[in-house]
Amino acid sequence: MAVVKHFITESVKRTEIDEFLQKKLERAGYGGVSISKTPLGTHIVIYAMRPGLVIGRGGTTIKELATILEEKFKVSNPQISVSEIEIPELNAYVVASRVASALQRGIHFRRAGFWALNQVMDAGALGVEITISGKLRTERARFEKFRIGYLPRCGDPPLKYMRRAEVHVQLKPGIFGIRVRIMPPDVVFPDKIEIIEAAPASEEEKLEEAGKTEETLEEITPTEEEATEAAETEGEEKVTEASKETSEETEGVE
Repeated sequence: MAVVKHFITESVKRTEIDEFLQKKLERAGYGGVSISKTPLGTHIVIYAMRPGLVIGRGGTTIKELATILEEKFKVSNPQISVSEIEIPELNAYVVASRVASALQRGIHFRRAGFWALNQVMDAGALGVEITISGKLRTERARFEKFRIGYLPRCGDPPLKYMRRAEVHVQLKPGIFGIRVRIMPPDVVFPDKIEIIEAAPASEEEKLEEAGKTEETLEEITPTEEEATEAAETEGEEKVTEASKETSEETEGVE
Protein backbone atom coordinates (compact mmCIF):
# COMPACT_ATOMS: atom_id res chain seq x y z
CA MET A 1 0.00 0.00 0.00
CA ALA A 2 2.92 2.34 0.66
CA VAL A 3 4.10 1.95 -2.96
CA VAL A 4 0.63 2.81 -4.28
CA LYS A 5 0.48 5.85 -2.01
CA HIS A 6 3.89 6.99 -3.25
CA PHE A 7 2.79 6.86 -6.89
CA ILE A 8 -0.45 8.69 -6.09
CA THR A 9 1.38 11.50 -4.27
CA GLU A 10 3.88 11.83 -7.14
CA SER A 11 1.06 12.04 -9.71
CA VAL A 12 -0.76 14.66 -7.62
CA LYS A 13 2.46 16.68 -7.34
CA ARG A 14 2.99 16.54 -11.14
CA THR A 15 -0.58 17.72 -11.74
CA GLU A 16 -0.19 20.61 -9.28
CA ILE A 17 3.08 21.68 -10.93
CA ASP A 18 1.42 21.50 -14.35
CA GLU A 19 -1.52 23.67 -13.24
CA PHE A 20 0.80 26.18 -11.57
CA LEU A 21 3.00 26.54 -14.67
CA GLN A 22 -0.05 26.79 -16.89
CA LYS A 23 -1.33 29.80 -14.95
CA LYS A 24 2.11 31.35 -14.49
CA LEU A 25 3.24 31.01 -18.12
CA GLU A 26 -0.01 31.69 -19.93
CA ARG A 27 1.45 34.66 -21.86
CA ALA A 28 4.45 32.58 -22.95
CA GLY A 29 2.26 30.02 -24.74
CA TYR A 30 2.71 27.19 -22.25
CA GLY A 31 2.64 23.77 -23.92
CA GLY A 32 3.30 21.25 -21.15
CA VAL A 33 6.06 20.07 -18.83
CA SER A 34 8.21 16.96 -18.57
CA ILE A 35 9.58 15.98 -15.13
CA SER A 36 12.26 13.31 -14.68
CA LYS A 37 14.40 12.50 -11.66
CA THR A 38 18.18 12.25 -12.04
CA PRO A 39 21.00 11.46 -9.55
CA LEU A 40 21.84 15.17 -9.41
CA GLY A 41 18.25 16.36 -8.84
CA THR A 42 15.03 16.84 -10.81
CA HIS A 43 15.21 17.71 -14.49
CA ILE A 44 12.23 19.81 -15.64
CA VAL A 45 11.64 20.64 -19.32
CA ILE A 46 9.08 23.39 -20.01
CA TYR A 47 7.61 23.56 -23.53
CA ALA A 48 6.54 27.03 -24.63
CA MET A 49 5.89 29.01 -27.80
CA ARG A 50 7.93 31.99 -26.55
CA PRO A 51 10.90 30.70 -24.52
CA GLY A 52 12.18 34.24 -23.91
CA LEU A 53 9.26 35.03 -21.62
CA VAL A 54 9.91 31.84 -19.62
CA ILE A 55 13.59 32.64 -19.15
CA GLY A 56 13.08 36.35 -18.45
CA ARG A 57 15.58 39.16 -18.52
CA GLY A 58 18.87 37.81 -17.26
CA GLY A 59 17.19 34.55 -16.25
CA THR A 60 15.16 36.14 -13.44
CA THR A 61 11.87 34.37 -14.28
CA ILE A 62 13.40 30.91 -14.53
CA LYS A 63 15.26 31.42 -11.22
CA GLU A 64 12.00 32.48 -9.57
CA LEU A 65 10.31 29.35 -10.92
CA ALA A 66 13.10 27.17 -9.54
CA THR A 67 12.78 28.65 -6.04
CA ILE A 68 8.97 28.29 -6.05
CA LEU A 69 9.18 24.65 -7.18
CA GLU A 70 11.76 23.88 -4.49
CA GLU A 71 9.99 25.64 -1.61
CA LYS A 72 6.30 25.19 -2.40
CA PHE A 73 6.23 21.82 -4.21
CA LYS A 74 9.25 20.24 -2.43
CA VAL A 75 11.14 19.48 -5.66
CA SER A 76 14.71 18.49 -4.89
CA ASN A 77 17.33 20.60 -6.73
CA PRO A 78 15.19 21.59 -9.76
CA GLN A 79 17.10 22.05 -13.02
CA ILE A 80 14.82 23.85 -15.49
CA SER A 81 15.35 23.95 -19.24
CA VAL A 82 13.05 25.52 -21.83
CA SER A 83 12.18 23.97 -25.20
CA GLU A 84 10.45 25.86 -28.01
CA ILE A 85 7.36 24.32 -29.61
CA GLU A 86 8.07 23.88 -33.32
CA ILE A 87 4.46 23.35 -34.50
CA PRO A 88 2.01 24.91 -32.00
CA GLU A 89 -1.02 23.44 -33.80
CA LEU A 90 0.14 19.92 -32.86
CA ASN A 91 0.42 20.74 -29.15
CA ALA A 92 -2.72 19.89 -27.20
CA TYR A 93 -2.16 22.57 -24.51
CA VAL A 94 -1.80 25.33 -27.08
CA VAL A 95 -4.93 24.26 -28.98
CA ALA A 96 -6.99 24.01 -25.78
CA SER A 97 -5.76 27.45 -24.63
CA ARG A 98 -6.69 28.97 -28.00
CA VAL A 99 -10.21 27.53 -27.79
CA ALA A 100 -10.53 28.84 -24.22
CA SER A 101 -9.42 32.36 -25.22
CA ALA A 102 -11.87 32.29 -28.16
CA LEU A 103 -14.71 31.41 -25.78
CA GLN A 104 -13.65 34.24 -23.46
CA ARG A 105 -13.86 36.68 -26.38
CA GLY A 106 -17.49 35.66 -26.95
CA ILE A 107 -17.05 33.46 -30.03
CA HIS A 108 -19.65 30.70 -30.40
CA PHE A 109 -18.37 27.34 -29.15
CA ARG A 110 -19.13 25.53 -32.44
CA ARG A 111 -17.21 28.10 -34.47
CA ALA A 112 -14.25 27.92 -32.07
CA GLY A 113 -14.27 24.11 -32.12
CA PHE A 114 -14.38 23.75 -35.90
CA TRP A 115 -11.75 26.49 -36.34
CA ALA A 116 -9.34 24.67 -34.01
CA LEU A 117 -10.16 21.37 -35.72
CA ASN A 118 -9.20 22.73 -39.14
CA GLN A 119 -6.04 24.33 -37.78
CA VAL A 120 -4.79 21.05 -36.32
CA MET A 121 -5.62 19.00 -39.42
CA ASP A 122 -3.93 21.55 -41.71
CA ALA A 123 -0.77 21.12 -39.61
CA GLY A 124 -0.66 17.43 -40.64
CA ALA A 125 -2.24 15.61 -37.70
CA LEU A 126 -3.74 12.18 -38.31
CA GLY A 127 -6.76 12.90 -36.12
CA VAL A 128 -8.07 15.28 -33.48
CA GLU A 129 -10.95 15.38 -31.01
CA ILE A 130 -12.07 18.51 -29.14
CA THR A 131 -14.66 18.24 -26.35
CA ILE A 132 -16.27 21.41 -24.97
CA SER A 133 -18.41 20.93 -21.87
CA GLY A 134 -20.44 23.32 -19.74
CA LYS A 135 -23.61 25.41 -20.00
CA LEU A 136 -23.30 25.79 -23.73
CA ARG A 137 -26.79 27.04 -24.63
CA THR A 138 -29.10 26.27 -21.72
CA GLU A 139 -28.91 26.22 -17.93
CA ARG A 140 -28.29 22.49 -18.03
CA ALA A 141 -24.65 21.54 -18.60
CA ARG A 142 -23.80 19.26 -21.52
CA PHE A 143 -20.88 18.56 -23.81
CA GLU A 144 -20.25 18.58 -27.53
CA LYS A 145 -17.49 16.75 -29.43
CA PHE A 146 -15.73 17.82 -32.61
CA ARG A 147 -13.84 14.96 -34.20
CA ILE A 148 -12.10 14.34 -37.50
CA GLY A 149 -9.45 11.95 -38.88
CA TYR A 150 -8.11 8.67 -37.53
CA LEU A 151 -8.16 8.56 -33.73
CA PRO A 152 -7.84 5.09 -32.13
CA ARG A 153 -9.13 4.72 -28.60
CA CYS A 154 -7.48 1.52 -27.36
CA GLY A 155 -4.20 -0.29 -27.76
CA ASP A 156 -0.58 0.78 -27.61
CA PRO A 157 -0.58 3.75 -30.09
CA PRO A 158 -3.07 5.93 -28.14
CA LEU A 159 -1.31 5.20 -24.86
CA LYS A 160 2.13 5.89 -26.30
CA TYR A 161 1.62 8.66 -28.87
CA MET A 162 -1.66 10.42 -28.05
CA ARG A 163 -1.28 14.05 -26.92
CA ARG A 164 -3.88 15.12 -24.37
CA ALA A 165 -4.68 18.36 -22.58
CA GLU A 166 -7.50 19.79 -20.49
CA VAL A 167 -8.11 23.48 -19.84
CA HIS A 168 -10.82 25.19 -17.77
CA VAL A 169 -12.10 28.70 -18.32
CA GLN A 170 -14.49 30.79 -16.18
CA LEU A 171 -17.28 32.41 -18.20
CA LYS A 172 -20.50 34.18 -17.26
CA PRO A 173 -22.72 31.02 -17.31
CA GLY A 174 -20.12 29.03 -15.34
CA ILE A 175 -16.92 27.04 -15.82
CA PHE A 176 -16.29 25.55 -19.26
CA GLY A 177 -13.95 22.63 -19.86
CA ILE A 178 -11.98 22.05 -23.06
CA ARG A 179 -10.41 18.64 -23.62
CA VAL A 180 -8.15 18.06 -26.63
CA ARG A 181 -6.77 14.77 -28.00
CA ILE A 182 -4.35 14.86 -30.96
CA MET A 183 -2.74 12.01 -32.89
CA PRO A 184 0.54 13.37 -34.35
CA PRO A 185 1.61 12.59 -37.93
CA ASP A 186 4.81 10.68 -37.03
CA VAL A 187 3.01 7.70 -35.45
CA VAL A 188 3.96 4.18 -36.60
CA PHE A 189 1.01 1.80 -36.21
CA PRO A 190 1.79 -1.91 -35.72
CA ASP A 191 -0.93 -3.01 -38.18
CA LYS A 192 0.23 -0.74 -41.01
CA ILE A 193 1.57 -2.63 -44.05
CA GLU A 194 4.03 -0.95 -46.39
CA ILE A 195 4.34 -2.28 -49.95
CA ILE A 196 7.79 -1.77 -51.46
CA GLU A 197 7.82 -1.61 -55.25
CA ALA A 198 10.56 -3.46 -57.11
CA ALA A 199 13.20 -1.37 -58.86
CA PRO A 200 13.00 -1.28 -62.68
CA ALA A 201 15.26 -3.83 -64.36
CA SER A 202 18.29 -2.61 -66.32
CA GLU A 203 19.03 -3.46 -69.97
CA GLU A 204 21.61 -6.12 -69.02
CA GLU A 205 19.11 -7.90 -66.76
CA LYS A 206 16.50 -7.76 -69.53
CA LEU A 207 18.98 -9.34 -72.01
CA GLU A 208 19.86 -12.06 -69.49
CA GLU A 209 16.17 -12.85 -68.95
CA ALA A 210 15.62 -12.98 -72.74
CA GLY A 211 18.56 -15.43 -73.10
CA LYS A 212 17.17 -17.63 -70.31
CA THR A 213 13.74 -17.79 -71.97
CA GLU A 214 15.34 -18.77 -75.30
CA GLU A 215 17.28 -21.57 -73.58
CA THR A 216 14.14 -22.89 -71.90
CA LEU A 217 12.27 -22.82 -75.23
CA GLU A 218 15.10 -24.76 -76.90
CA GLU A 219 14.94 -27.36 -74.12
CA ILE A 220 11.16 -27.69 -74.47
CA THR A 221 10.89 -27.80 -78.33
CA PRO A 222 11.96 -31.20 -79.78
CA THR A 223 14.47 -31.62 -82.63
CA GLU A 224 13.62 -32.98 -86.12
CA GLU A 225 15.03 -36.44 -85.37
CA GLU A 226 12.99 -36.69 -82.16
CA ALA A 227 9.87 -35.57 -84.03
CA THR A 228 10.32 -38.24 -86.80
CA GLU A 229 10.97 -40.95 -84.22
CA ALA A 230 7.83 -39.96 -82.33
CA ALA A 231 5.78 -40.03 -85.57
CA GLU A 232 7.13 -43.51 -86.51
CA THR A 233 6.32 -44.91 -83.06
CA GLU A 234 2.81 -43.46 -83.25
CA GLY A 235 2.31 -45.08 -86.74
CA GLU A 236 3.52 -48.48 -85.50
CA GLU A 237 1.18 -48.28 -82.49
CA LYS A 238 -1.77 -47.49 -84.79
CA VAL A 239 -0.89 -50.44 -87.11
CA THR A 240 -0.71 -52.89 -84.20
CA GLU A 241 -4.05 -51.65 -82.84
CA ALA A 242 -5.70 -52.10 -86.29
CA SER A 243 -4.31 -55.65 -86.67
CA LYS A 244 -5.64 -56.56 -83.23
CA GLU A 245 -9.10 -55.28 -84.16
CA THR A 246 -9.17 -57.29 -87.46
CA SER A 247 -8.07 -60.49 -85.68
CA GLU A 248 -10.84 -60.05 -83.10
CA GLU A 249 -13.42 -59.58 -85.89
CA THR A 250 -12.34 -62.76 -87.76
CA GLU A 251 -12.54 -64.78 -84.55
CA GLY A 252 -16.07 -63.50 -84.01
CA VAL A 253 -17.14 -64.56 -87.56
CA GLU A 254 -15.86 -68.13 -87.04
